Amino acid sequence: MNTADARRVLETALICAQQPLAVRDLRVLFNDELGADSIRLLLEEIQAEWTQRGVELVSVATGWRFQSRPAMREYLDRLHPEKPPRYTRATLETLAIIAYRQPVTRGDMEDIRGVTINTLILKQLEDRGWVEVIGHRETAGRPALYATTRQFLDDLGIESLDRLPELDHPAQQAGVLEVLQADPGDRQPVLPMDEPQGQSVPAAMNPGEGGVSQLTYQGGHS
Repeated sequence: MNTADARRVLETALICAQQPLAVRDLRVLFNDELGADSIRLLLEEIQAEWTQRGVELVSVATGWRFQSRPAMREYLDRLHPEKPPRYTRATLETLAIIAYRQPVTRGDMEDIRGVTINTLILKQLEDRGWVEVIGHRETAGRPALYATTRQFLDDLGIESLDRLPELDHPAQQAGVLEVLQADPGDRQPVLPMDEPQGQSVPAAMNPGEGGVSQLTYQGGHS
């Protein structure tokens, strides 16, 4: 199979796939006749070919996928005018804390926020597939340790936690909650909140080496 045909096969498989496809899955298309490095090179070529289009090929935590570019969101939303799920400030703060400080217990989160965290908040984040329990701290009561998931990274459109941008001053007005809501392309909010904006993130939440990226509109194959 020549290079052009191989690119066509990869492109077709990725466009038709419902979920991101890992390189190991893409190798199956060619009966493992193409190595992982060759597959990645072809993917990069496809990526370059789609640079000027409304859809882009990206690498996320669980593999490669086509998705709509942020600039297309304004138009695609007209096809689906229903309102997206609303997330309260408390929910976004909790998610940001987990992303920054993982793994963390509910007690850690409450110490940082300075208030009791409603169990329904954690359940909402778990049901959304953004956080999960990865173990228990070996202290009294063995509290659950929470961390973000690969689905969280996929929805952010990044490959790993290392790709989360650093925020030097998370307590500023343009801090974590604003970043969580922002679209990287046009800065439009994509996680509407039930509570008024203008409050800052708890100053006790120090991102250290990590950060929180934008939860972007990922249009799949749109």
